[in-house]
This record gives sequence, C-alpha cells and structure tokens, in this order.
Amino acid sequence: MFLFLLALWIIFNGAFTLEILLFGIGISACVCFFMVKFAGYNIKRELKAAKKLPFIIEYLFVLLIEIIKANIACSGLIIKGSKKIQPVVVSFSSPLKSEFLSTVLANSITLTPGTISVSMRNGQFTVHCLDSSLCDGIDSSSFVKILKRIEG
Repeated sequence: MFLFLLALWIIFNGAFTLEILLFGIGISACVCFFMVKFAGYNIKRELKAAKKLPFIIEYLFVLLIEIIKANIACSGLIIKGSKKIQPVVVSFSSPLKSEFLSTVLANSITLTPGTISVSMRNGQFTVHCLDSSLCDGIDSSSFVKILKRIEG
C-alpha cells in the first residue's frame, strides 16, 4: 500500500523532484500508519494477496483464451446453421469454499459465449450450454484449477 500511495502522490504531482519524493515518502508513511492504527488495515493480508497476483494474472490470461475459443466454437455452430444444436443444462459441484471465488467462477462461465450460469448455491452450479459440446469438462475446467490455487 505504501508504494501504491507513493506512486499515486508522484502521479498526481505531475513532476518528479527530490522534494516531491521526500514529501511523498512522509505523507505515504503517515497515511499507512493511520490505516494500520485506526482503519483496521493489515499489512500481512496485503502481502498474502500480493503472493496470489501471478495466479490472478494467469487466470485472466486463461479466461481470455477460453473466451476466444468459445467465440470460435459458437461462431462455427451459427455459421454452419446446423439443426443438430442440442442445448443442455448441466449441474456440477465445485471444490471452491470461498463465496467470492465461486462467484468469479460463475461470472467466468457466463462470460464465455455459449454458456450461462443459471444457479449457484452451496458450491452447486447449474449451467445452460448452447450445445452439449460446449459443456465438456466444465466441472474440471482450468478455471476451477486456478481458482483453487488462488484460494490456497
């Protein structure tokens, strides 16, 4: 948080001089001290979250790749005009314990074209897939594996 506040101070000043840097260090230290003392800020929690940053970046990259792959698959179904499209509703349970990460998983499923998260309760997901081919391996997807590592 200290480095973030210091960078914010320098950006808002619009210049970088020794005086601005020294004042920024002092003000950032005071704000950090205030946050720890009176606002319940925990430095250990921030360091723990910073260790998860590589997994979060990996997750965003995998999400982007999956969105592109699903776009191609859905476009193929639409362009072919196939009458063999078989919509299906699939239920599966997730090993994630965190409600926040379960919500991230549900939103990621909805973001990928051809799938919509219909329900999420107590780790049990219900997903509507445009075609049965789009739901293959949804319960053991790379989303779940990376989110499980983030959950730690």
